[in-house]
Formats: sequence, C-alpha cells, structure tokens
Amino acid sequence: MSKQDKVFIFDTTLRDGEQSPGATMSHDEKLEIAGLLDEMGVDIIEAGFPIASEGDFAAVKAISEQAATSVICGLARANFKDIDRCWEAVKHAKRPRIHTFIGTSPLHRAIPNLNMDEMAEKIHETVSHARNLCDNVQWSPMDATRTEEDYLCRVVEIAIRAGATTINIPDTVGYTAPRESAALIQMLLDRVPGADEIIFATHCHNDLGMATANSLAAVEAGARQIECTINGLGERAGNTALEEVVMALKVRNDIMPFQTGIDSTKLMNISRRVASVSGFAVQFNKAIVGKNAFAHESGIHQDGMLKNAETFEIMRPEDVGLSETNLVMGKHSGRAALRSKLSELGFELGDNQLKDVFVRFKELADQKKEVYDDDLIALMQTGDADADTIKLTALKVSCGMGLEKTADMTLEIDGQASSVTASGDGPVDAAFNAVKSLFAHSARLQVYQVAAVTEGTDAQATVTVRLEEDGKIATGQSADVDTVVASVKAYVDALNRLVMRRERSGGDVAEVSYKDVS
Repeated sequence: MSKQDKVFIFDTTLRDGEQSPGATMSHDEKLEIAGLLDEMGVDIIEAGFPIASEGDFAAVKAISEQAATSVICGLARANFKDIDRCWEAVKHAKRPRIHTFIGTSPLHRAIPNLNMDEMAEKIHETVSHARNLCDNVQWSPMDATRTEEDYLCRVVEIAIRAGATTINIPDTVGYTAPRESAALIQMLLDRVPGADEIIFATHCHNDLGMATANSLAAVEAGARQIECTINGLGERAGNTALEEVVMALKVRNDIMPFQTGIDSTKLMNISRRVASVSGFAVQFNKAIVGKNAFAHESGIHQDGMLKNAETFEIMRPEDVGLSETNLVMGKHSGRAALRSKLSELGFELGDNQLKDVFVRFKELADQKKEVYDDDLIALMQTGDADADTIKLTALKVSCGMGLEKTADMTLEIDGQASSVTASGDGPVDAAFNAVKSLFAHSARLQVYQVAAVTEGTDAQATVTVRLEEDGKIATGQSADVDTVVASVKAYVDALNRLVMRRERSGGDVAEVSYKDVS
C-alpha cells in the first residue's frame, strides 16, 4: 500500500470523545477501549490530555505502556510545561507522538492576546521544543477553517520548518461544507513549501451534520489522516464517526480508492463498549452501528431481502461484526453456549469473567422466558459494581392508585450498609429520594430516559440517567426487567461517576479550559 493509497485513522475517543459532558471513563475503562482500538488496527490513538489532571496523565502513561502497534498520542497546548508533561506520559510507548495546538483564527488569537507575529514565534518555539523531545510531532491550528488563508499558510509553513510531521486542520466548530474542506487542503498543498513531505490530517465536528462528508472530501483533496471517534462521540453534536468513514471508504472504494488498516468486523463490539462505558447510547438509526442499520420493516424491503440481500443492503452485517443470527438463550443454556453466543456478539471472556456473567445470565433467564442477543448485550454493558463507592443491595417499593409511594432501600457506601424509607410522587421519585437521603449530594437530574431492550412485557428496561453537580456532568446506565431497579442502578452509576470525577479533579488541572480543543 503506497503512501498515496493509505489513509491513517486517528482515534480521539479517549480525548475529544471524553470531553462530551457526562462521558467520563474510568482508568480501567480507558485502558480497555485503548486495547480494543489497538487490536482493531487504529493507526494513532489520542489517549488523553496529560496535563489536565493526574488521572489523565496516569491513563495516557498506562495506555502508552500497553499499546502493541498503535502510535500513542497525547495532547498539549502551546507551552513548554504542557509539552514536557505530555512527553513524560507518551515516551513509554513503542511509537509515541506529541500533538500540540494553538487557536489561529481572529477569535482565538484574541484569547491569549497575541498578534500574528507573536503567535507565529510561539508556534515556532513550541513545535521545535516538541520535536527535540519526540521525532513524531503533530501540530494543529485550532479553528483553522475560520483562519485567514494567508496566515494559515504562514503558520503551517512555520510548523513544518520547526519539525512537525503531521499537520492537522481542524474544523473546530463544525462550520465547514465539504467543498470548502477539500479546497482548504488543496490550497495548503499548493501554496505551502514542504507540504508534500508531511501528512495533512482532517478533524471535523458534526454541528451541521457534515463531519463525515467533510472528512472524506478532505481525503479526496489530499489529506491522509482522518481524526474521528467511535460512535461520533464528542462535544456538542460530536466528531466524525470512525465507523462511518471506514465503511464509506470500504463500500465506495470505486470512487475513493483509499485503504485503511481497520478490521471492520470489530466495529460493532467497540461501538457497544464505548456506548456502555461512556453512558451515551447509540441512536437506533445511527449509520453502520445503530440497532436499525440492518433492520427492514416495510414489506417491499423484506421481500427484496429474502430474494437478494443486496437489494436493500450495501454492506453485509458480518462486515461490521454483527451476527446474522439471533438465537434465543434460556435458563437451560449452559456455559459453553453462553460463551459461544457472547463470542459471536464480540465479547471474549476469561474463565473468571464467564463465571460472573453466567451467574447474572441465569438470574436474568429466571426472570425472562427468552433471552435475546440484545438482552445479553445489555447484560454485558451493565457489568458488575465491585469497584463502586455506592452499591444498591436491597430495594422494595410501594405504589398504586390512592396509595403513598414509598421506597425501602439499602445502599452499601464504602463498604458500610445503610437503610432508609423515603416517599415521592411515584416509585422512581421515591427511590431517588431514598438515594439522596443515604448519600448526600447536590447533583441535579438532567436526563431520565427509559427504553425497552427487547419486545414483550418481560423485556428488560435500559435506563439512562444524567446528573450535573458543580459543572460536572455524569451519565449512568443500567438494565433490568424491573424498571425501578434499573432506574436506581442507573442513578447510582451516575453518582459513582461523579465521585470519580471529584477524585480526578484533585490533579493539577490546567488553568485554561481545554473544552472545544481542535
């Protein structure tokens, strides 16, 4: 595969994706996602922002130490302290990269109050410093798509002369249209000396729903790295979705003759895992990985599918790791059958993990006559709570017409059990009030959402809860055949994530916010 044919996939789920309000991941979850990205063939993993906190630093360092083949990248602002901290984290990787950035548009130049010449000098100094530490340096002019073309050419040339090996062109606010995205890359390749010796990257946000189109247009114009996230996770409307650009290049290779190194059969598994650990469910009609992406309800479509799948499908479900079968499991199913089914769904378990999951599967099978694929996925996403600060151990609710709505609850908090009876407007409200009584907090409920996992009155309910406390947002999810139990578990999950965020904020958080970076 030549340099011209290859498109590098740069995944920033663990950095830009985690900046989504409420999408905080634990240390172990970050390592797990990084491992899945590495295994899937992602070329560069942006593992985090090392100076943001001690937790971010530790995660980037640990990911650097475990990565087998991916380049591990850390983000740094345009100052020596950030860059040095970034290098301390990524230097443990087999293939490290420093990614440094500064806002170059008129709006962003006003933030540090630098004129064009002062900013140009700062870019030269900081990129040179990064290159003295690491031979793989990426530089980004934040809000590049709203930067004056002459000035953009000037600073890109400075960064290349200072040693940057990749130049990323971010559409930070998702303002650009595809033809503009292509024209900008082409302009830089035509006008900047040395542009043909480095890799241009594209980093698009989805505020106008054009992130994927903008990324592909940039590639057609000469960009050879796409920055993206699993499920399009990211701030505001999100980032370019990795699964969309990968499958677009694969399915439409006739008009976009480029290759990636991604094993697309692993897309569905990592999509589900990111949805689980981030607390951000994938919308049903999401391209490639949505629940309805390969569903056909209309009679005409169903008839066509039965005769020839290509009639209404441009890719096969198995191309993205989706099992064609939906075999029903039940209380008589054994461990071997469960392991085989979970393997089909993309979950590879060790013996100890299987023991835990099998126990929870049997509990679910006792409550449901039939356990479908989606039930098992929900079971895996819920996981266990061994490491949580707060655990629900007992719950009984009382409700009905003309009756007081109450909840008798026991929580285990830091290993100590406490019980209370609370009332409310309904059973869920009473249960949430009980949690507040047992674990004092000021978090405000922003989102409470219930969805059925499968059909039928015995279907599991998946509940999503989003809480906000002092500007920190956390999202929790849980599934159970009892909607109230699922609700409380999701609420407690969100609280545990808030506790984790409190602990993480104790690090040396950078003075300037890094929201909306790139």
